[in-house]
Amino acid sequence: MSSSNDQVFIPMSQRNTNGLSGMPSNDLKSFTKGVVLSFHNVCYRVKVKSGFLLARKTTEKEILMNVNGIMRPGLNAILGPTGGGKSSLLDVLAARKDPQGLSGDVLINGAPQPANFKCTSGYVVQDDVVMGTLTVRENLQFSAALRLPTTMTNHEKNERINKVIQELGLAKVADSKVGTQFTRGVSGGERKRTSIGMELITDPSILFLDEPTTGLDSSTANAVLLLLKRMSKQGRTIIFSIHQPRYSIFKLFDSLTLLASGRVMFHGPAQEALGYFASAGHHCESYNNPADFFLDVINGDSSAVISNREDEGGEAKETEEPSKREKPLIEKLAEFYVNSAFFRDTKAELDQFSGVQKKKSVVFKELTYATSFCHQLKWIAKRSFKNLLGNPQASIAEIIVTIFLGLIIGAIFYDLKHDPTGIQNRAGVLFFLTTNQCFSSISAVELFVVEKKLFTHEYISGYYRVSSYFFGKLLSDLLPMRMLPSIIFTCITYFLLGLKPVVESFFIMMFTLMMVAFTASSMALAIAAGQSVVSVATLLMTITFVFMMIFSGLLVNLTTIVPWLSWLQYFSIPRYGYTALRHNEFLGQNFCPGLNVTANNTCSFAICTGEEYLIIQGIDLSPWGLWKNHVALACMIVIFLTIAYLKLLFLKKFS
Repeated sequence: MSSSNDQVFIPMSQRNTNGLSGMPSNDLKSFTKGVVLSFHNVCYRVKVKSGFLLARKTTEKEILMNVNGIMRPGLNAILGPTGGGKSSLLDVLAARKDPQGLSGDVLINGAPQPANFKCTSGYVVQDDVVMGTLTVRENLQFSAALRLPTTMTNHEKNERINKVIQELGLAKVADSKVGTQFTRGVSGGERKRTSIGMELITDPSILFLDEPTTGLDSSTANAVLLLLKRMSKQGRTIIFSIHQPRYSIFKLFDSLTLLASGRVMFHGPAQEALGYFASAGHHCESYNNPADFFLDVINGDSSAVISNREDEGGEAKETEEPSKREKPLIEKLAEFYVNSAFFRDTKAELDQFSGVQKKKSVVFKELTYATSFCHQLKWIAKRSFKNLLGNPQASIAEIIVTIFLGLIIGAIFYDLKHDPTGIQNRAGVLFFLTTNQCFSSISAVELFVVEKKLFTHEYISGYYRVSSYFFGKLLSDLLPMRMLPSIIFTCITYFLLGLKPVVESFFIMMFTLMMVAFTASSMALAIAAGQSVVSVATLLMTITFVFMMIFSGLLVNLTTIVPWLSWLQYFSIPRYGYTALRHNEFLGQNFCPGLNVTANNTCSFAICTGEEYLIIQGIDLSPWGLWKNHVALACMIVIFLTIAYLKLLFLKKFS
């Protein structure tokens, strides 16, 4: 493609009023009326793998074949059957398709797409990606805070937000929550308009929409298209894919592009499409919806096609296989279009744009983000925290379960004795506390998986850097949700169990449980980052922790493991936490009442001191024997978080 993937920065002085940079404005007469997007000989191929393991074969599938066209200010619809390539073409035009396998040129006013085109244009995805726990206004404020330049004052940004709210007819629900799958919110149409509003904040000249009527009833879909029609009259170039619009929606279209099997069946003024198909021998009944008629003709299922065959060669063969008649019909329609006046006129105009392409604008290779790292970090953390408070079921449930579990454990192991049974009970309860912190951290897998679509869309649209999103989520979500249960557990269980009555030991236990929780959560993020399904990541986490439990130090004495397997203990998170907790609790304890341990009296058959227990377990008695576990956990946190960050950074963000 002509557009580069390098991000660039265009000074505000070089930007025109349309928000797109460095575009020639006087080359063609039509340019003065708005932004014109043209696409020349666009082809797109993907590699498809089939078979199993060693027998897998890779074949190349052609999605788009030599697609040409021009999209002017107005409503430009891309229509076609499922799998026809309309969403692929939309993504190519919006510079959101993987460049691999892509060829051809997409020009804006005759010039190559700037590298920051994804940031200056608007793109509304098919499945609305807005934060459901926030209100409509808060979602728009987030978009304005990160996408509008910092030179704008807060007053100017709020004015822009209020203008968008009024323009989209969202004034009545502006302060209502959008809604999630668990909580009721605004209607489907209002949710769709909120998604559109998120993109209109930057006042883009070109707005892309992927099937904006999906999930809406016919009346609501009509209202959304009427809204887009009003916006197009203001000089915006609106390009959207749509599946099967009703007639009142079809009448709104200015331009129509019909695609089937990746080939253009028609491209031109929407109201002239019926006449074009009539000239090809396909007549639409007066009571039929033109959009339905076009799809029927393309699929070879319409009464017009059947009657055509009857006129040409007797009765239509109803039993003929669709695969045998569909392909020749599509090829016939594609060839008819190539030989039509519509194609010749389009080709002549495209040649003019190709001449303008030689005048390339000067750009500077710097980042296109409108705001700084710290500003992005603040807003992402703020939104994540609001999301946490707006959907408190999970967090409150976790805290309640932690309190309940702490009280149950406190009752079972209440007031541990200083005798041989106290050794077993202490070892058991410390092991439970450690492993409980690990398994309760599995919920962290949802942190990046649930918001994957939201993150991908916002990152491509230039909301924020990957680093800002990553650290913002850690600060607002991971940190408090892993720290609070550790504090609650320690405060409840420490005194009920009657553990070592030393202030220092109390805080060391709290710190150790926190470190275990953070390490386990970091591993969860490293496994889950980039995943689309929570259950897969959860299964991997559970299996990993079960395996780690074996090498924690309770189920088997680590000093007895054969050398060729003993190295696995160094990868066990529970081992480090359990070792630190035992060092903290057992050191200095006496478990043989009445025995004077200072007089070198020893028991032949029992462990009398905490030091003896620690030595048998192979634990270093020095202060380093305690703190080296925390250092190891800290190193694991850094490694796991680095893996999670890199997976987010290199996540496939193209469609």
